[in-house]
Amino acid sequence: MLMEILGFSRTTDLKAFLAVSAVVVAFASPLFAQEESEQQTSVEVAGFEEGESLEERVERLEAALRQSDEGFISQVIQAAYQDDSGKLKKPTFLLGGRIHLDQLYFADHSDGISAFEDPANGEDPEDRIFFRRIRLEFQGDVPGDMHYRFQVDFNNPQTPEYKDMYIGFNQLPIFNTVRIGNQKRPLGLDHLNSSRFNVFMERPLLVETFNPDARRIGIASYNSLAEDDALNLTYGAFSLENTRSDGRLIGDSMQWSLNGRLHSSPMHSDDGTQYLHLAVAGMFAKPDGDVGPNETNRNEGRFATRNELRSSTSWLDTGRIAGADWYQVLGLEMLYNEGPLQIVGEYAFTWTQRDNDTPGTGSDLFFNGAYAYIAYMLTGEHIPYNRKSGTIGRVKPFRNFGPFTPGSSEDYETGWGAWQLALRYSYLDLTDEDIRGGVGNNLTAGVVWYFNPYSSLQFNAVYGDIRDHEATRGFTDGHFTGLTTRLRVDF
Repeated sequence: MLMEILGFSRTTDLKAFLAVSAVVVAFASPLFAQEESEQQTSVEVAGFEEGESLEERVERLEAALRQSDEGFISQVIQAAYQDDSGKLKKPTFLLGGRIHLDQLYFADHSDGISAFEDPANGEDPEDRIFFRRIRLEFQGDVPGDMHYRFQVDFNNPQTPEYKDMYIGFNQLPIFNTVRIGNQKRPLGLDHLNSSRFNVFMERPLLVETFNPDARRIGIASYNSLAEDDALNLTYGAFSLENTRSDGRLIGDSMQWSLNGRLHSSPMHSDDGTQYLHLAVAGMFAKPDGDVGPNETNRNEGRFATRNELRSSTSWLDTGRIAGADWYQVLGLEMLYNEGPLQIVGEYAFTWTQRDNDTPGTGSDLFFNGAYAYIAYMLTGEHIPYNRKSGTIGRVKPFRNFGPFTPGSSEDYETGWGAWQLALRYSYLDLTDEDIRGGVGNNLTAGVVWYFNPYSSLQFNAVYGDIRDHEATRGFTDGHFTGLTTRLRVDF
């Protein structure tokens, strides 16, 4: 209590507190010395010997401090590696996973869409039923304030792909939590949200374009800048190459990026039903725009995306931009939640600088995109929010779906789960100067039926149009309508 009153903290100012106390005792003890008849003098009470000089007393105190410090460090190490019974701690292990089964039906499309889907032959995009995700994951803690995460996707059994694959360190000085390995780059709210919780089946155009597949090998620091997690900063360095299939970086160029995201929740009610999220994120990237035909690495100066449907190819695509030397991405995020109502929007700008030497190069480029959506829980629930990560969480229905779900009364009542309606508009412009990646506009209507907190059924209807595209089989524009369904479960 005395240390707190004086403004000292136990871990950082222990030495200072004891040193100040010693000096006070050393100088004040003669003033409060008692009569000869007392059994002990104040010097003896203070632990000093009669006749000691101030220098000798300070040396004695420093020795005591070293011994105390060693004991404190020993206790910290013991707590990190041993349990309460004194036994050596062991790594923890938690198994999880998710299954997403999708159906996609192309209700309508123009000839231009057929050309974008199959430039060689112009065949129509095909309907399909497929597993969008089959993920198995392991995570846990390691003694010594470490953690790990191991996640693999088996949606294509012939070529499994790893997703999260990293080792982390907790409570480091300055850097707080640090993770090394394959992890999400801090760019794009919708990409940082888990696919287990996202309102729409596919992520918006700009998110998939400027941060494709999100994860890259790198090192990142995660920091909370406020006691209530109202302000957080994530930053790190990453490779531009996606190694999800082969797990290795090969080549001399070592294309890389620096990423950062600062997010805040200046408004957050105690029950979590009302909150405001604001964030700014950026990426500074160095691709290799003059990769030779015989080199093992590829030019990562490319921006492309599917049109919020799992088509076979990317209908909006700049191709690999010759001479791409640098590019920068600036992203802005806003999320507001009021009970069952949620409003979300993101905007991203991308500037690309090209060199003057590579064949096919040209002027510098500017691309941009945005989206906004509104979602409403018809049954009155709300979408939770994680202040520390700046992402949405798991919806928990008031009553799970099923004939044996306990209701609000003592009797068992039929539950219908939670129901949600949503509407999203997306825009993306990948056409500038000599690059004709296309301009896309999408409108998506969605319905989500949450059976329980861990399973749901999603319905999306997507209408989109593309214009100002590079001429493909004579077409520069097209339009389409897609209907999709997903059954998802996680554990």
